[in-house]
Amino acid sequence: MNSKQQATQSLRSLLNGGAYPPGSRLPPERDLMLRLGLSRRALRLGLAQLEAEGRLWRHVGKGTFVGTRPPERELGMSLITASTSPAELMDLCLWTEPTYARVAAMRASRMDIDNLRYLLDKSASARDAATWDIWDVRLHRAIAEATHNALALAVFDSLNAVREEGAWRRLRNDPTTAERFEDLTLHHRQIVDAIARHDPPAAEAAMRRHLRSVQHALLLEDADAGTVDGDDAPIDLLPNPFQEDVP
Repeated sequence: MNSKQQATQSLRSLLNGGAYPPGSRLPPERDLMLRLGLSRRALRLGLAQLEAEGRLWRHVGKGTFVGTRPPERELGMSLITASTSPAELMDLCLWTEPTYARVAAMRASRMDIDNLRYLLDKSASARDAATWDIWDVRLHRAIAEATHNALALAVFDSLNAVREEGAWRRLRNDPTTAERFEDLTLHHRQIVDAIARHDPPAAEAAMRRHLRSVQHALLLEDADAGTVDGDDAPIDLLPNPFQEDVP
């Protein structure tokens, strides 16, 4: 077996092991060389072979990704998703969703409010994490819809696309207790009630409390001593730079 064949076989085994699902980014070449015991030339030959087979694709300056190259219109979001951490995602949720709740409290129609209450009831009846997540996303999206701002909704959908991938999905799939469901349902009820009575400050404050609770649970309690997915870098919980804190 020559060096190219050895490298190709080692890379196939790495991909087949499941540690790098489609859309994920491979480690840098130096790390792969050390991990697989390959020379740089052999590694690059193996990467080129798997790229030709459609199992990998490379983006100059960004890295090597698992799977087939996405269409150009999807490429930008794929790169963003691959390089976004759960901490960064929570930062942006905290910067945007409380404002969505505030605006929804000003603009929500009777139909919007009825829909929010329906989704609240569906999420409250969830008894497992997968079902909860479905209705949780729909409820948060309905709040964005109630702003009656198409661009705000597009931003929410972009954030949700990141939520569906990578480290965030692994965190969300951790077991959730019945007590935790009750706490989250209470948060949702406070948000929806504030929107229904058209109380913007209360809606904003309730959403911020909810997201901070989620942030704490996902990034602190489920992490190992302040790290995510074994990464040794500490989690950076940034304050909202755009507005005053709401108690």
